[in-house]
Amino acid sequence: MLKFIKTNKQDVLAYAPFFAGQTTHVSDFSLGYQFMWHKHLAPDYAVAEGCLILKELYAGKHYFHYPLSAAGDAEAQLRAVGEIEQYCRDNELRLHFTNVPRAFVPALALRYADVSVTNIRRWRDYLYEAEAFRTYAGGKYAGQRNHVNKFLKNNPDWTFHVYREGDEAALLAFLREYEAAQRAKGSYLADEEMDEVYELVPRIGQFGLLCGYLTAGGRMVACAIGEKCGDMLVVHVEKALKSVEGAYPMIAQQFARAFAGEGVRYLNRMDDAGDMGLRKSKLQYLPCEIVGKYNVTPRRAIDGVSRLPVIKTARLLLKPVPDADAARYARLAGDTERNRLWGYDWREDAPAGAPVPAAEWFLAQARGWFKEKMEMPLGIYAGGALVGEVTLHRFGYQAEAEIGARLLPEYEGNGYAAEAVASYAAYAFEKLELERIEAKHFKENARSGKMLLGAGMRKRGEDERYCYYEKTPAM
Repeated sequence: MLKFIKTNKQDVLAYAPFFAGQTTHVSDFSLGYQFMWHKHLAPDYAVAEGCLILKELYAGKHYFHYPLSAAGDAEAQLRAVGEIEQYCRDNELRLHFTNVPRAFVPALALRYADVSVTNIRRWRDYLYEAEAFRTYAGGKYAGQRNHVNKFLKNNPDWTFHVYREGDEAALLAFLREYEAAQRAKGSYLADEEMDEVYELVPRIGQFGLLCGYLTAGGRMVACAIGEKCGDMLVVHVEKALKSVEGAYPMIAQQFARAFAGEGVRYLNRMDDAGDMGLRKSKLQYLPCEIVGKYNVTPRRAIDGVSRLPVIKTARLLLKPVPDADAARYARLAGDTERNRLWGYDWREDAPAGAPVPAAEWFLAQARGWFKEKMEMPLGIYAGGALVGEVTLHRFGYQAEAEIGARLLPEYEGNGYAAEAVASYAAYAFEKLELERIEAKHFKENARSGKMLLGAGMRKRGEDERYCYYEKTPAM
């Protein structure tokens, strides 16, 4: 089972082995990005199948970054996807993938029967041929060459410097001079980005970042900070004084010449965050690709169910429990001993200060679980009386779900639970198009095992705590 570890900003160094050789061309998979935007992402991380898995909470939803293999093993990444699916089932979380590179979107689309795919424009990265920045060759870069020539003409004493540890004070002084223009934008993101740059500078050496700066007329006029990830150089920071004409294209070119050498084919100059002026500028540098960061949300069988079914069997009626049966349902759902064997203690969710909730609370809980698409509970009726409950829950992403049943004590021994389970499983195969129904019981509860076998399920294994069963359409 996946075990996620919470991180602080400085903990991003744990990701370094996975980011160093990554080939996704997604800037999010870089130390600088994770450090600078940790406040928004605040990811937890786990390692499975040799892959880094980042999990972040955004707008109340859990998002899992597509697994990143340190060895570039696509099959290992898919096995890690399976680990994420199991984690979501075990923790009753909806599965949302984010930062899925385009190359892996088809694999996810084929893995699931029904998916939603989005690719938000403002977060797409701009990828450029590194050689284009080193040379600015050809007519399409005439504008950049003209700006560089003006810079050279106006600043004959210019020098490009590779950043050294002793340069930190001068770099921070330059950023303070620059920031007035940045703050003037009146943009929350622009202000925050400036704050994060100040925090990043002291960690240039610690994170193994690359930094260079331009001087002219005896002062610093531009700087850039980046990071090598696989065959690309991610440019996290690029700042220049607007009063110095041509400083921006000059620092971009000099940075590429200094650091985009052997093994570096691309420059990733990040996204535009929806800033149309920035978008125009990035497009004018002629990206070879605008790198998508896809969100992929698989839909489970329960997600398309708007109303609970009514199912007739030889002796039973399976249907949603009405208000009139709230007290009887509360007796079933509130039985502590039976809930122990059921694997759920209602007291964990009960209102604080109330030793026993009102009868209506139990029924409201069951209805809420269906509304939240966590389970599909049905009452078991015999002779018009509520005698128990059967439910489909733990819906997975490979067309599977778990089934369970419980009865009021006076109705045990009549085969009602097995009949209900068999009929609800048949409905799930036909109407929900599930491929596998699972069940389990505590090893001490052998009676449930007999019931599941009577419902046509097959035992598939056990561990120290549970016995496990399954049923497929072929059984």
